[in-house]
Amino acid sequence: MNAKRWIALAAAAALLLVSVSVSLVTGALQTDVSGMFDQETSGMEESIVEEGSGAGKAALIHVDGVIQAGGASPFGGGYNHQLVLDQLDHAAEDASVDGIILRVNTPGGGVVESDEIYDKIVEVQEEYSKDVYVSMGNQAASGGYYISAPAAQIYANPQTITGSLGVIMQSFNVSELAEELGIEDQTIKSGEFKDIMSATREMTEEDEDILQGIVDDAYEQFVTVIDEGRDNLSRDEVMSLADGRIYTGSQAEENGLIDGLGNLDDVIDAMREDTGQDLTVVEYAQGFGFDSFFGMSLDSLFEQRRIDQLTGWLEDQQGPQLMYLYTD
Repeated sequence: MNAKRWIALAAAAALLLVSVSVSLVTGALQTDVSGMFDQETSGMEESIVEEGSGAGKAALIHVDGVIQAGGASPFGGGYNHQLVLDQLDHAAEDASVDGIILRVNTPGGGVVESDEIYDKIVEVQEEYSKDVYVSMGNQAASGGYYISAPAAQIYANPQTITGSLGVIMQSFNVSELAEELGIEDQTIKSGEFKDIMSATREMTEEDEDILQGIVDDAYEQFVTVIDEGRDNLSRDEVMSLADGRIYTGSQAEENGLIDGLGNLDDVIDAMREDTGQDLTVVEYAQGFGFDSFFGMSLDSLFEQRRIDQLTGWLEDQQGPQLMYLYTD
């Protein structure tokens, strides 16, 4: 074994030793002093956005970015699906919170993730009797509208891009290009449709029928969500609006898809007026307290960049997905 390999092994061993030492120290510290910090420090941290004179609170929760599974980097940034769900739970269970304002700024995303947020909003209103008001930002299209539909009130800026009510599933077909380049597809499959939507073969009529059935099923669910959430619209009216086109906030109001025009401040004022209280508006953030700081071992710090790169690659390699997503 040459000198370079010995040096590499020694460095790896040293890094492992430091990591283990930090973990042991962390365990001891957590055992001895974790009682000094309350659960709020390592859970949800609350900050005041706008002070009110009343005793009650309105929780402001942001849905910003493509709605998709997974979470943001532990160092911040990006849409964090689980955090949004946890924030809704936290606001629902906090007795001092009288209502929730959902600030929606998203082109939509996955059908499952959108439906999970939808279910939480329904639960907050039906089981906890707390109204959810939606303030649409730059865009609240497709899945962004899906999660807004059950809200007690929906407001948008006149120039908000919303609508895109429908479902999409996309892929590329490169079979002709592969043939020109002399690339041959070698797929071994257990059934005729196992490679459905493959990029290396033409889609058959049978393939298209199967996929259209899936899209139609998700579309029917989308229509039902809007029909149940918007009492002013019949199902036929919803279906006439849900042809995939986008609407400005002004057009959405004209078509009965939202309740009024206004910015976030207007939505805060509306909730205060409707509750009859000068509510204090608060936001939540993921706690990064003492425990979580020392609980982050050195190996996770060194490996974070590699994990981020791998995550990006995996996202790029995913197959076709069923989406409530506005794509321009």
